[in-house]
Amino acid sequence: MTTTMKTKRISIIVMAIFSLVAISCNEVEKLLTFNISNETTFKISSGIPIDSPFNAPTPDVTTNSSAEFKNNSTRADLVKDVKLQELKLTITSPVDKTFSFLKSVHMYISTTANDEIELAYLDNVNTTSNTITLICSSAKLDSYIKASSYKIRTSVTTKEVFNQEIQVKANMNFKVTADPF
Repeated sequence: MTTTMKTKRISIIVMAIFSLVAISCNEVEKLLTFNISNETTFKISSGIPIDSPFNAPTPDVTTNSSAEFKNNSTRADLVKDVKLQELKLTITSPVDKTFSFLKSVHMYISTTANDEIELAYLDNVNTTSNTITLICSSAKLDSYIKASSYKIRTSVTTKEVFNQEIQVKANMNFKVTADPF
């Protein structure tokens, strides 16, 4: 066998090994990646001024992360990456109301141990639907989701007056990745 053939054969073997390692790492990461879903509700009061940001009171969100970690064969200390994958808002009351009144919405997350950071937002809202999906920040949320509860602050800016309180449900879906050890 010539040196060139030996070199080609070694190159093919090395590439095959690297491919197997890469595929194995991806498969292991899939096994250690799962979702945690939380929801909260908030009310947007009637009579708020147009084009002026207003904080809608949002109750604290109690996490079930410890149980979720356990259900997914991991622990909080092994969680290495948590990111918001989706945040969807749905008007629950009045049933015929749409987000056409809304100009923008920004949602923030904090805990007693962690500063407030932006979680998701949507500017220039232009829809006649009762559901909108916000643009998620790329912030690492590990310490927020590991906490027993977190606070959500919702800031809305309206573009029209409405005379009835609006109830909104926020569904949050977090992607969690944990280390194997």
